[in-house]
Amino acid sequence: MTKADIISAINGKVGSNYSIWTIGITDDPETRKSQHSNDGKSVKYWSHWKTDSETIGRDVEKHFLDKGMKGDTGGGGKAGYVYVF
Repeated sequence: MTKADIISAINGKVGSNYSIWTIGITDDPETRKSQHSNDGKSVKYWSHWKTDSETIGRDVEKHFLDKGMKGDTGGGGKAGYVYVF
């Protein structure tokens, strides 16, 4: 998906209350979801999107971190997916 497509999809899911959501990037969404769950985080509202490039994944992540979502930059391996929960 394109950067605009993913931003639109995430906005549709989370509304404007960014601070209660976590965003991240990964090359393996199912493993990452399990890791978050094993860390005691609720992944009940997990969603992920495949990106067209690693750059798009990192740009989308930064966009939402700047809006107040929880998370951090730097991880994600090849960053082929963006996820929120």
